[in-house]
Amino acid sequence: MEDYLKLVHMELIPENEIDVPANSSFYLPHHPVPNKSGDKFRVVFDGSAKSSTGVSLNDKLMVGPQLQADLTTILIRFRMHKIAKTADIEKMYRQIRLKDSNFQRIVWRDSPFKPIQDFRLTRIAYGTASAPYLAVKCLQQLAIQEEQNFPLASKAALKDFYVDDLMSGANSTTEALDLQAQLIQMLSSAGLVLRKWASNCNELTNLIQEDLRLPNASLSIDDGTVKTLDAFIAALKRFISRRGKCSDIYSDCGSNFVGAKRKLMEFEKLSKSKTTIKM
Repeated sequence: MEDYLKLVHMELIPENEIDVPANSSFYLPHHPVPNKSGDKFRVVFDGSAKSSTGVSLNDKLMVGPQLQADLTTILIRFRMHKIAKTADIEKMYRQIRLKDSNFQRIVWRDSPFKPIQDFRLTRIAYGTASAPYLAVKCLQQLAIQEEQNFPLASKAALKDFYVDDLMSGANSTTEALDLQAQLIQMLSSAGLVLRKWASNCNELTNLIQEDLRLPNASLSIDDGTVKTLDAFIAALKRFISRRGKCSDIYSDCGSNFVGAKRKLMEFEKLSKSKTTIKM
């Protein structure tokens, strides 16, 4: 929460603005959610929590239509590039300013020995129904507005993003370098920063400062597998082919299914007969 205050993603409500009509504000419950390693937390706001009227904020918000292609389509298109690249928009929701911040009020204090204070979130909050649509719409609007200045980046922003995750690429190093440079410039013009860069082309990743690259995973002693970034990216070099429809499917566990199928057929035959068997 201190990070929210430091980045001005929430603000203290002045005392003369706290008391407003009930239909002009809403207080959101919130709680921390740790990441897999447990060393970092993300604040999640419960937009589905109902107030004393029995209505929640999400009940009143419009979800909005789906603006991006489905994940399968994006992944298939991503695999067709000779040179692939991935990245992630840092704190995407929290980079988008919200006008109706009084409907995103919270109460908080940084110490149990201090009085509880009223704050309001000035950016899109995780947990609200309209958040995904608003974030994606802002990204796509930026791409439309900057199409003339950054044609490659504009096309990628409209087709190769799944919410805040970039999965794009090119068929030559030159085109890939141009795309990368345009994406960084276009998004930075709106205060968006691309992090966790990864690619199967070292020339691209070497141009990205180290703290913005996807870090390598650690060695797993238990399973004896080295989970390095190079091993993960190597999968991007594999090509896609279609050899036709399979005529037969074989499985090492096939014998188990054959026996089970036989028993089911016997049971079906028995259930249709008039013969009664005492068990």
